[in-house]
Amino acid sequence: MSLLQRCVDRPATELAAYAPELLLDLKREAASALTTAKANAELVDRALDLKYGRLAHAQRLAAGKDTGSVTFNDGPIRISVELPKKVEWDQATLARIADRIRAAGKDPAEFLEVTYKISESKYCAWPTSMRTSFDPARTLKTGKPTFRLSPVEETA
Repeated sequence: MSLLQRCVDRPATELAAYAPELLLDLKREAASALTTAKANAELVDRALDLKYGRLAHAQRLAAGKDTGSVTFNDGPIRISVELPKKVEWDQATLARIADRIRAAGKDPAEFLEVTYKISESKYCAWPTSMRTSFDPARTLKTGKPTFRLSPVEETA
């Protein structure tokens, strides 16, 4: 049984008391297990696509749709295949359309959702006087911390 498997049901408070070398071993083992699990999941998904992809495509076409869900049986197993829709809009083209709508005397907000974004690297490069104007509109949220552990001799 691996070190990680022995720790699986232990609370994080208990693991936090472990020596740093042991935490390093746990982190490495967890990363390796995750990499292996992702590779295995991708392999199974590829096999499922090879086995059922054409049938799912044919069923979607028969239903008159390019995307979405189809469900069928293969013997005693029910197979559901979801092909999500991912739409991307050309921002420059939409801006020109919004201008035409505005020029025609209509409100583009009736037709378009406009989102304003500022690149963080550009924002940080601005002088303080300019940033001050934008600060009330800026909210900084943080994500989950990532910890990387390595023996001291590897960090040189």
